[in-house]
Order: sequence, then C-alpha cells, then structure tokens
Amino acid sequence: MFKEVISLFIIFIFLIILVMVGVAFLTLLERKVLGYIHIRKGPNKVGFTGILQPFSDAIKLFSKEQIIPYLSNYLVYYFSPVFGLFLSLLVWIIIPYLSGLVCFELGILFFLCCTSLGVYTIMIAGWSSNSKYALLGGLRAIAQTISYEVSLALILLSFVFLIGKYNLLEFYNFQIYAWMIFFTFPLAMIWFISCLAETNRTPFDFAEGESELVSGFNIEYSGGSFALIFLAEYASILFMSILFCIIFLGSNIDSMLFYISFVFISFLFIWVRGTTPRFRYDKLMYLAWKSFLPMSLNYLLFFLGISVYLFMYLF
Repeated sequence: MFKEVISLFIIFIFLIILVMVGVAFLTLLERKVLGYIHIRKGPNKVGFTGILQPFSDAIKLFSKEQIIPYLSNYLVYYFSPVFGLFLSLLVWIIIPYLSGLVCFELGILFFLCCTSLGVYTIMIAGWSSNSKYALLGGLRAIAQTISYEVSLALILLSFVFLIGKYNLLEFYNFQIYAWMIFFTFPLAMIWFISCLAETNRTPFDFAEGESELVSGFNIEYSGGSFALIFLAEYASILFMSILFCIIFLGSNIDSMLFYISFVFISFLFIWVRGTTPRFRYDKLMYLAWKSFLPMSLNYLLFFLGISVYLFMYLF
C-alpha cells in the first residue's frame, strides 16, 4: 500500500512537470502565432528560433522583486495565486489515462467543484490587493464565471444523462465508432465559447481588461506571484482543450490523432485572441443567459428523453 502511494505521488509530480512544460511552450506558440498575425516574427533570439524564450521569461519573473502593497491583506494576497495554481493543476488527475493512474467514478463532479473554486482565487486576489481596479476586475470575473459555468454544467449533465455515468473514461467507450461532435455540433461550439469565457480569454477578457482596468484583478501582483497567476491561466487553457477532445473528439489518449486535435484546439484559443475584438459586457451576459442557457436546456431535455426511452425500451 505504501509503495503504491509513493509511486502515485511520483507519477503526479511527473504529470505536473509535464503540464508546466506544456504551458511554457503554449506561451511560446501564442507569442509566435500572434507575431505572424501581426506580420512580425515574434520571439526568435533566445535559443534556436526562440525556443528557450519561455524559460528566459520564467527566470526573469521569478527573480524579480516581490512588491507587497502596504494596505493589502498580506496572507490572503500572498497565497491566492498559489491556491489558484494548485486548483488548476489538481483538476488534471481526472483525465482518463488508459494506462491506469486514477480512475475517478465522479470525475465530472470533481471538475465542476474545482472550476467553481477557481473563481474564489480571482475574487480574493482582487479584494486582498485593496485596489479599486483589482476589485472591479474580480467582481467582473465572478459574474462572468458564474454565468458561463451554468452552460458548462448543463452540457456535462446532458452527456451524463446520455452515457449514464460521471466517469470520463466512459466517453472513450461511448465514442469508439463515432465522435460526439458529429451529433452535438452546437453543443461543441457552446462549450468552446464557454471555455473562452471561463478562462478569461479574448474576446471575454473582462477580468483582465487592460484598456479599461489597468490589467484587472492582478494589477498589484508582480514577479513570482504574477507568474503563478499566468501559469494557472494557461494550465486551465490546456486542460479545457484536452477536455474538449475527450468529450467531443473521442478520448483515445494512446492515439496520435488525439494529440493533434488537442494542439489544434489550443491553437484555436490563440487564433481567437489574434482575430476578435473584446465583447461588450452586457452582450457577454446576454449571450450566456439568452442564447446558451436555452440551447443547453433544450439539449438536456432531449438527451433526458432519449435515455428514458432507451431505458423503457430495453428494460
């Protein structure tokens, strides 16, 4: 038993290291893609074609001086980025690794719990800084995240009714012959747009509206704390991309096609940032409550009807 716990702990540490490396190269990909969208090169000096740029940025950020605002609530202000990164890494254990690791029977519920807790870190970071701009950014993030979590939860609940289990491994068994995206394309689009809003990405980056809120909730953070917030955001982007692939594009993690799809979905996050302007805030809320919520509810009732019909027909 003790050896199993030790081996599991080592595997989790290895997983976290790989996620961090993936985040590093996602930031490099983003800067390169945005550079070519702007008709420029992007980072190309550090290492071969700029491949070592993420590590240079990390060294620079973590070696900077940590500035603590005089009127801030010190402990809460200091630990909220750490807690945010912890939550964004913790949720990775629900991925259905076919080789073993952890098999979560209630993986979907665990994911919803972790994403719901994620908004508290932004709220606490904005409040504890004791800055009006940071507080406004935190308040915006709360309203935005709660609104789009509703559609995310309803979409997941629709698939729970269809599949009958909360385990993400069942999505692999369910999509052996056909991907879910062929039958639920509108839900896939709603899921992707909700993921953009959930991770505070353009065009829904109201929590970090640089042109309005001077960088939003993280305005008072610098150095290592800012780097932790940055890492948490990009780890969430990677996780949302891999979750999209599991739910809609089959979840055979052993196949190369899965990883090509995963990189493409991550690339879409960057592509959207480079090509779309920021939404207006009232339109963001209108989109969540007047468009996505009715569509998600319709699909929920549709899948519920199918599951009830199949249950009555089979039993």
